[in-house]
Amino acid sequence: MNKIKSIRKDWKLIESLISNNAKLLDVGCGEGELIDQLKKNINANTHGIEITSELAKKAIAKGLNVIHGNAEKDLAQYSKQSFDYVILSQTLQAMMKPKQILTELLRIGNRAIVSFPNFGHWKIRLQLLFTGRMPVTEGLPFAWYDTPNIHFFTIKDFQDLCSEMNIKIERSIGLTSKGKQFEINNNFNSTNLFTSEAIFLLTYQNFEPIKIKSTKRIFTKNSAIVS
Repeated sequence: MNKIKSIRKDWKLIESLISNNAKLLDVGCGEGELIDQLKKNINANTHGIEITSELAKKAIAKGLNVIHGNAEKDLAQYSKQSFDYVILSQTLQAMMKPKQILTELLRIGNRAIVSFPNFGHWKIRLQLLFTGRMPVTEGLPFAWYDTPNIHFFTIKDFQDLCSEMNIKIERSIGLTSKGKQFEINNNFNSTNLFTSEAIFLLTYQNFEPIKIKSTKRIFTKNSAIVS
């Protein structure tokens, strides 16, 4: 599956996770192709932020609501729960502080949609094992000295981080290198082996308050009755 087809498949899956008429922010939106698609197909109220000024200008020229900014600094400008969804597509691995970014996504959005290449895929493992060099694959097409990716992680790594941060995984979808789609389950070994890319729908855990029964003391003239 080449990179363009991979991205398009990723976008269709992201669209399937979003309700009609939702307000959303695409972080690292590029020229705005995804938010343009979501605006047309599901009538989304779309916003984008893009670090590369030329790409941001192209998106603005299309009439899209996009700003030029650095997400790792500028997401702080948005107030809490500003969006129904915040999208981070194929970008988390390029962030300096992924954990901080996840916190910000779920601060400004009710839900976050995060997609990323899986560094535990069997092709990557085999290349490391047999060549002793950093892998180059369809999902990770750059040489080690030319890649924008600075944090390589697997599906299990991401699931562990979500658990640590009390983030609820509402849905997770895997894509094989051939483009086959499947639901990700907790069978970590097979999931990590065959998933080339993953898409996660996230929200924060809602914990029910623990109710503690208190004892009432009813006082009479000379005694206390505990009920």
